[in-house]
Amino acid sequence: MSRTLRGKPQPVGPRPPSARAVTRWILTHPDALPESDRLQLKAVLAHCPELTTLAGHVRPFAHMVTHLQGDRLPEWIESATATTELPSLSRFAQHLERDLAAVIAGLTQPWNSGVVEGHVNRIKMLKRQMFGRAGLELLRNRVLLA
Repeated sequence: MSRTLRGKPQPVGPRPPSARAVTRWILTHPDALPESDRLQLKAVLAHCPELTTLAGHVRPFAHMVTHLQGDRLPEWIESATATTELPSLSRFAQHLERDLAAVIAGLTQPWNSGVVEGHVNRIKMLKRQMFGRAGLELLRNRVLLA
């Protein structure tokens, strides 16, 4: 037996989307979103002006990253820093300014260190797995043979 506190039980509406789903919708290119997701994103953005503002900053940033347009970063930082209703975005933009030349180079040059980072990650994992178990010689052999 279920009791209600005040009169009739309220009808249960549809569940709100998860934060992960909304993040995925905002980060996905609008042309790649299925129609149902696009409609749900539109409804969420209509109910939350902060998310609308955030999407307005995230999409140009994503375009900059995917199309290597680092020269547009200073104007993006200026607009993101001026956003007072999103302090986290403003702080992110201020942190990008700390090493602006390196960030612009990373967003402009076609080269990256992804392969090297992958090897470093693999070696660190092997080292962690073998901590306290064997000497340097076995670690060396595993790194070279893996």
